[in-house]
Amino acid sequence: MTVMVPILLMALLAGGIAGSFVVLSALLGPSKRTRVKDEPFECGMPSAGMSRKPVPVRFYLIALLFILFDVELAFLFPWAVVYRSLGLFGFMEMLIFFLVVGVGFIYAWKTGALEWE
Repeated sequence: MTVMVPILLMALLAGGIAGSFVVLSALLGPSKRTRVKDEPFECGMPSAGMSRKPVPVRFYLIALLFILFDVELAFLFPWAVVYRSLGLFGFMEMLIFFLVVGVGFIYAWKTGALEWE
């Protein structure tokens, strides 16, 4: 019970500050809307054309492959920390893991999934 009091106090204080910022900005901030303010801002450049263009499927495929190989590294770091205590069994398990991921990488490479044209 005594541990919860400081956490609850901090949550109330943070929520109060955030809520007061939102309310004060709505009350004190300018609210005059113009055409220029309602346009999307793109790095200081005037927007050209529609922003709702279809994204190629290849973009999603490369993003998915990036996430896949990033997760592989997330599994590699904890294994490297406890490598000595795992012994031969841990080495063989990680070797099988690398083999499966490597076969997937070679398959993606051979099918052209990594080429951006």
